[in-house]
Amino acid sequence: MEQKQLVPGVLGSARCLVTAENTAAAMGSGDLPVFATPALAACMERAAAESVRPLLGEGQTTVGVQLSLEHTAATPVGMQVRCESTLTLVEGRRLVFSITAYDDAGEIGHAEHARVIVGAARFLERTEAKRA
Repeated sequence: MEQKQLVPGVLGSARCLVTAENTAAAMGSGDLPVFATPALAACMERAAAESVRPLLGEGQTTVGVQLSLEHTAATPVGMQVRCESTLTLVEGRRLVFSITAYDDAGEIGHAEHARVIVGAARFLERTEAKRA
């Protein structure tokens, strides 16, 4: 399970089209037909996770363990959201990212997000053991 050198500065991005399905009204996080904060969180996590995926060893993945998000502007259905991540800290298996989100009108949010590198098979085994 050897990984390549992970160092601060790794960049990532993810895009999401705002649809009726990922609005606050549809996801239950509010009443309005605007991009939901849980959908923004998922897009931000995807940007971070995908940015380091090519640098992980065989059988490794990352799991999100912390997200401090500020959703600062609403985005209507039909617009694109773009999340840009930067790996800012590597502490052993713990990775910390700074993420900013934008729509066509400008910044809509920012976050600090931590992920931990895990062995996928062992992680799933331990999770499934909870059923016993």
